[in-house]
Amino acid sequence: MSKSLYVGNLPWSATKEEVQNLFEAHGSVLSVKLVSDRETGRARGFGFVEMEDPDAAKAIQELDGASFGGRTLRVNEAQPKAPRQQF
Repeated sequence: MSKSLYVGNLPWSATKEEVQNLFEAHGSVLSVKLVSDRETGRARGFGFVEMEDPDAAKAIQELDGASFGGRTLRVNEAQPKAPRQQF
């Protein structure tokens, strides 16, 4: 079973490969998705990493609060997106 991790406070210049390499030191990475602005295409400073369950827990413990590219990472289990309210 896999878990999706939220990775916040990423440097704007972070690449998918850099994030994957960082997390692979803590287990098997299934996928990496960095979020960018729809209109400008610029990085928004966060993304999601999918890992196997036991590896995900280890990555959260090791990387939450770690320094990466001069920034302090926030890593936790991703929460499902809340539905938007219609007015």
